[in-house]
Amino acid sequence: MAEVIFYGLAGCPANAKQKQQLAAAGHTLVERDLATADLTAADLRAFFGEREVDGWFNRRAAAVKSGAVKPEALDETAALAAMLADRELIRRPLIQVGDRREAGFDPTTLHGWIGLTSGESCDDKHARGQCDHGHQHFVKAPAA
Repeated sequence: MAEVIFYGLAGCPANAKQKQQLAAAGHTLVERDLATADLTAADLRAFFGEREVDGWFNRRAAAVKSGAVKPEALDETAALAAMLADRELIRRPLIQVGDRREAGFDPTTLHGWIGLTSGESCDDKHARGQCDHGHQHFVKAPAA
């Protein structure tokens, strides 16, 4: 399995669940605190790939929800400066395996990239009436 560098925020319940999923899939986690990590603008930029600037942001951040920060109005330089000043603005987690970097926890992308399996799919959760449509969805292992 992979060694996964995982940048998250302490106390974030979603990040805690995401780390559990990665560990359950057999990956080794190297945890880094996003709030204190020594990241430059270039380091941070590498996690966003081809995404549009407004897709780099955590839409649940207080400054975004209040309208104090308007991601769609920022260029790359301003967005990176804002995110380095207020780490809550960063779409998380930031994940690195080898040279590849990604922002956000997309189970389908992760499953295709490094493998992410669990015993319970979104459909299974729906059947129990307990799917919250958050970022904690589990991907079913592909049929052998």
